[in-house]
Amino acid sequence: MLDARVKGVGQAGEDAYAVVVEAGDRYLPVMITADQARSIQLGLSGERFERPLTHDLLLTAINEMGGALDRIVVDDLMNGTFFAKLHVERYADGEREEFVFDCRPSDAVAIAVRTECDIEISEEVMEEAGRTEDEIEFRDISD
Repeated sequence: MLDARVKGVGQAGEDAYAVVVEAGDRYLPVMITADQARSIQLGLSGERFERPLTHDLLLTAINEMGGALDRIVVDDLMNGTFFAKLHVERYADGEREEFVFDCRPSDAVAIAVRTECDIEISEEVMEEAGRTEDEIEFRDISD
């Protein structure tokens, strides 16, 4: 697994957006909707919406049940679709329990930027879909 971080959210066309995840000198662009882009941007900036968004609600539920987000992993790519996992941990009677949930990478990233948890990308996914800085044009939506 490669340690990664969110480079940002940008426009990838007229009505298209991407979240760009950086691991070393490679970038993984993941296409997302405008709503997902806004949610990720809010998480990155630390802004709060007047009412909890779905990603905020999920984190609150996890925390209220005694859990915490440990990390997210973008672990597969099939037919142009990325797959990710949320790794949640909870301690009961001093013992660590781990729960793994399948999710969309956009949701995983939106949740991760709210908690500053670890982001990992499988080497195979980065090998197949990663881009160099020269191959990617980044237009940040916050500009």
